[in-house]
Amino acid sequence: MSSSVKTNPAGTARNTGTARNTGTARSTRKPATRRRALPLAAVTAIAAFAPLVWGTTYLVTTDFLPAGHPLFAGLARALPAGLVALAFGRALPKGVWLFRAAALGLLNIGFFFPLLFISAEHLPGGVAATLGAAQPLVVVFLAVAVLKDRLLFWRLAWAVTGAAGVGFVVLGRSAGMDLVGVVAGLAATASMALGIVLTKKWGRPDGVRPIAMVGWQLTAGGLFLLPVTLLVEGIPPVFDARAVAGYLWLGLVGGLLAYALWFWAIGHLPVTRASLLGFLSPLMAATLGVLLKGESFGLLQIMGLVLAFGAMLLGQLGGRLGGFRFRGARASQLTRS
Repeated sequence: MSSSVKTNPAGTARNTGTARNTGTARSTRKPATRRRALPLAAVTAIAAFAPLVWGTTYLVTTDFLPAGHPLFAGLARALPAGLVALAFGRALPKGVWLFRAAALGLLNIGFFFPLLFISAEHLPGGVAATLGAAQPLVVVFLAVAVLKDRLLFWRLAWAVTGAAGVGFVVLGRSAGMDLVGVVAGLAATASMALGIVLTKKWGRPDGVRPIAMVGWQLTAGGLFLLPVTLLVEGIPPVFDARAVAGYLWLGLVGGLLAYALWFWAIGHLPVTRASLLGFLSPLMAATLGVLLKGESFGLLQIMGLVLAFGAMLLGQLGGRLGGFRFRGARASQLTRS
């Protein structure tokens, strides 16, 4: 019995004959499967790892690293980890990404790291970290200006609530205020906030893994810090085992691993929700300060912490406190919410 061959819209041939049994073997090729997107809760949990680890920076800086060398601390955290990430990522920026990688490297690494360490040296850990809780408020307005997002009431409300909590903590009786530390902490917050928004705006080049993007930024920031560090500070005169352990922790865990997970998560989460996770950093720093350094918070500071962390938790639920509309949803479906 004759049969004809036609071409389907995809351009492949298919047999349209009427014979039921042609004696030819059936194709054993399995249809292509699509990778299932992770649920929103799983992506959020992965993203939360980074600010939790970053909250240890303040304790490590004051108790493990040589004092008076914030630039070198930023360099040691960035450049070695960046070179390792480049080796694993096996991709270099090209075209417009040469500029973008350099800009993100300066904002997220080159400017942010030394300002962070300066703040950590001048303020108690919990206070220094809590200054970063102002980041969501900055991100809300930057997202409107850069990403053309709508200024939704719930986003602004949780960001303002968190910022109010920051104010209570900083103005507490035992806050140990230091102008240099406060200015450095707020400048670091603004730098990282702009870096987060631009990371969301520019995304990632096709075929480039997150580890490669981390390598670009860590290396760019480290190369910026290299001459500045040598000219301004130099190398610390003494390295002991504690300093080496501190630099390794900050570089490999707080730098390479944390940033790889963070930048991956930013691509799957709404930028304002991702920024609200920054409240976990002061929670970790404050907890370590109380448990390991004997720091204490007054009633006003405790109220501030509750406000900041409550804003983070409720902000993850979106515009409805119940959050039921997110149950079972996939992260890829919520990146614009």
